[in-house]
Amino acid sequence: MAALKLKTNIDRLVGNVTIPGDKSISHRSVMFGSIAHGETIVTNFLPGDDCLSTISCFRKLGVTIEEADNHLRISGNGFEGLSEPTEVMDVGNSGTTIRLLMGILAGRPFHSTLVGDASIGKRPMTRVTVPLSQMGAKLDGRKNGDFTPISIRGGHLQPIQYELPVASAQVKSAIILAGLQADGISTIIEPAETRDHTERMIRQFGGEITKDNQTIRVKGGQKLTASTIHVPGDISSAAFFLVAGAIIPESEIVLKNVGLNPTRTGIIEVMKQMGAKLDVPETMNNDFEPSGDLIIKTSNLKATVVEGNLIPRLIDEIPIIALLATQAEGTTIIKDAEELKVKETNRIDTVVLELRKLGANIEATEDGMIIHGKTKLTGGKVSSHGDHRIGMMLAIAALLCENPVELEQPDAISVSYPNFFEHLNNLIR
Repeated sequence: MAALKLKTNIDRLVGNVTIPGDKSISHRSVMFGSIAHGETIVTNFLPGDDCLSTISCFRKLGVTIEEADNHLRISGNGFEGLSEPTEVMDVGNSGTTIRLLMGILAGRPFHSTLVGDASIGKRPMTRVTVPLSQMGAKLDGRKNGDFTPISIRGGHLQPIQYELPVASAQVKSAIILAGLQADGISTIIEPAETRDHTERMIRQFGGEITKDNQTIRVKGGQKLTASTIHVPGDISSAAFFLVAGAIIPESEIVLKNVGLNPTRTGIIEVMKQMGAKLDVPETMNNDFEPSGDLIIKTSNLKATVVEGNLIPRLIDEIPIIALLATQAEGTTIIKDAEELKVKETNRIDTVVLELRKLGANIEATEDGMIIHGKTKLTGGKVSSHGDHRIGMMLAIAALLCENPVELEQPDAISVSYPNFFEHLNNLIR
């Protein structure tokens, strides 16, 4: 797609946005519906490119998935109902798809191969292949199994006790999904709490999993039963509008049905620390995935420090938090965020590079960024670098810019938010 001319120099943003379904939960609804017994119904599914890649992979594994109007009907026959694919499975740009699918395939007695796009080809996989190999699966790939294509010959798995070297929900989930197929109880120890959608999904499908502080235990041989899943709105997508509402003058935005899982609400805590006028009237559906409406108004912001155990709870929101910090009084420091280097892009370097083009006073560090505010943003030609969250962050930044802004590779945004520009334009007054 050609470069897109973005809206700039906006007076205010007013209105309601119904945030599309959570990407993490949408992925897992397909996976668990496929490995459970019976017919699973999913509503408010996110039809972004990443989640469609997950559907494609499970169809190649023999699962019947009907799709219409963001609703899914999944006919599952348990782990044993998965069949050997006749072709390579392409995960596209989705790290969640490839890493969690590796955990499922590790216990299946057949051969499969996973590939992805150029970005996936640069993302490290040994963090998953190492523990799965210790459980008994045979995995290989480029550079001793660190990069795609990844070849998997699954089979009988032994339980594992494994201490994660990095706080990663994807790695944790891969081991849990393999552990559900192992002969005994697997134990996973996290260095810091990460998003717990996989654990919640197991319980929703009638399974058992326990957690004591940061130690998780899952028993193999469980039979999961089909469920009905309503996917709440994605707080990572809502974050772009939360920041827009806080930094654009005379704005008030209501975000409807946003997921408020406590392992994902770090963005709300940081914004409140910075003085944002952000209100959460009430929460619903607390038994599965809590959700609620969010109200954000134009705010006078002050700098903060984002670090430590908070990082895994907002890792995907750091690009938009960096933009938020450019409009806060003082110097904001983001640290302990080395994981940003192995996302769709090196998000430390990419955020700094692109915001500097727009006039931000920001610098990269080994594990984060230092952002000096408050600064006026000007304009220029920027790029998403094929990273959906960088693209959306730059579109929000452009709203403040005094001069024209062009975004290269805008199509990356469809990975997680196909209707992003439509929703944004509806708020502009």
